[in-house]
Amino acid sequence: MSAAPMTEGVSARFLELHQGDAPLLIPNPWDAGSARVLAWLGFDALATTSSGFAATLGRADGSVSRDEALRHAASVVDAVEIPVSADLENGFADDPGAVADLVLAATDVGLAGCSIEDFTGVTVAPIYEPGLAVERIAAAAAAAHSGPRHIVLTARCENYLHGRVDLADTISRLQAFQEAGADVLYAPGLTSAADIRAVVESVDRPINVVLMPDGPSVAELKEIGVRRISVGGSFAWAAMAGLVEAARELRESGTTEFFAAVASGRAAVGAAFAD
Repeated sequence: MSAAPMTEGVSARFLELHQGDAPLLIPNPWDAGSARVLAWLGFDALATTSSGFAATLGRADGSVSRDEALRHAASVVDAVEIPVSADLENGFADDPGAVADLVLAATDVGLAGCSIEDFTGVTVAPIYEPGLAVERIAAAAAAAHSGPRHIVLTARCENYLHGRVDLADTISRLQAFQEAGADVLYAPGLTSAADIRAVVESVDRPINVVLMPDGPSVAELKEIGVRRISVGGSFAWAAMAGLVEAARELRESGTTEFFAAVASGRAAVGAAFAD
C-alpha cells in the first residue's frame, strides 16, 4: 500500500498525535469560546463540528456554505494554540478540482487538518459512486500535501449515516481512499466493536471513530486499535440541553436550581479566557 506523505509544522505535530500510546481524544467545539475551554481542559487537538456550528446560526446540519465553514474554522484556529482540524463536509462541491481548491483554502486559514466525505447531499443517491469518490479524495490529498503548507486529510465514508449498512463496501472505499493519499480514515456511524475492528485491520492508516452511547467505550476502542476518537456534535447538544433545562425552569417554575451549575461554568470560562 502506498504511504501517506509526511506533513510539516503544525500538521506534522497533529499527525504524530495519532501515534501515541492511547487514542487521540479530539473533541468538537462549536465556536471560539468552546474551543478555548476545551484547550484549557488539556486536550491536544480539536476538530470543528458542522452540525454544532450550524446550530449557532440557527440552522440544521448541511446548511452552512463553503465560505461560512472556512471563516468558522479560522475563528477556532485563532482562538487556540493547538492543532485544529475542520469538518468540511463533502467539500461543498462535486467536482474534484473544486474540492482541491477548498483544501488549499483550508491550509491558508492555518488548519492542521480537514475532513472530506463521500456524501453527495442528494437524498435519492446519497453516496458518490466509487470512481468519483476516489477522484475527489485523490484531488484533496494532492492539494493537502503540496505547496509550502501541508494539511492532514481525513477521508470519510458516510455509508452508515445514510442507510447503506454495508461493511464490505465501507472497507473497500476506505482502502481506496488510503491508496488515494488520505492520512486518516473515518466511517461515522459504526457502533459494532467487530465492525470497527474489521475496519482497523483492513487498512494501515489511523482510524477515527465517533464515540456513541451504544458503541464501544474509549478503553474498548483503544484495545481495538482505534487511533482517534471524536464526539461530533454531542458536546454542542449537551450544552444546548443545559440551556433548555435552565430556561424551562425559569419559565415554568421561576426557581433557581439551575444556578447550581452556573458557578462552575463561570469559573471555567474565567480561567480559560484569562490570558
